[in-house]
Amino acid sequence: MEPPQPAPDAEPLPGTTAATGRRPVRCRVCGRPLTGTSSRRTGLGPTCDAKLHPAPPGIRTRRHEVEQDPLPGT
Repeated sequence: MEPPQPAPDAEPLPGTTAATGRRPVRCRVCGRPLTGTSSRRTGLGPTCDAKLHPAPPGIRTRRHEVEQDPLPGT
């Protein structure tokens, strides 16, 4: 037996996938709804993603100048 087909002029129920066109995706850490494409793809909101994957320090913050004696013979 086939499932009943909705009438062609019927509007989808509010809050359903057919009404919004997208299924709701929630953050895997905090459970908030995700709206951005990259957030929906990774499953993490921007705040939770920044907490789990902090940006690496820039090369300039790791490099420091050191006073050094000249090498012998130069």
